[in-house]
Amino acid sequence: MKYLLLIYMTENAMNQSEREQCYKDSTQLCHDLATAGQFITASPLQSVTTATSVRVRENRRMVTDGPFAETREQLGGFFMIDAPDLDAAINIASRIPAAKKGTVEIRPVVEIPNLPNPSDAQLTGAQR
Repeated sequence: MKYLLLIYMTENAMNQSEREQCYKDSTQLCHDLATAGQFITASPLQSVTTATSVRVRENRRMVTDGPFAETREQLGGFFMIDAPDLDAAINIASRIPAAKKGTVEIRPVVEIPNLPNPSDAQLTGAQR
């Protein structure tokens, strides 16, 4: 089963050297998960100051600067993993370095049939 591990923390939870170490440790975790056949993708996100939110109401698109949620912790990055069950996903989430400073939310992914394969989409985009 695929799980999305969403990393939440305040943007100033880490100083620059802690952030750089977190990236190094996270990269190693990604390699470890890849070796185990559990890695799909992962990425930190840019600052919430770069966020744009889109809502459509009554067929009108509303675009606003900033994240949708007005919370103390912000979505800072994610891991997409393949794990046999929730317990395995919890074990992986506990290995994410940012869990020491923030929160990792684990969400099972709904797999919808007939979606394009990401590698097929990249090929299609490159062929344009």
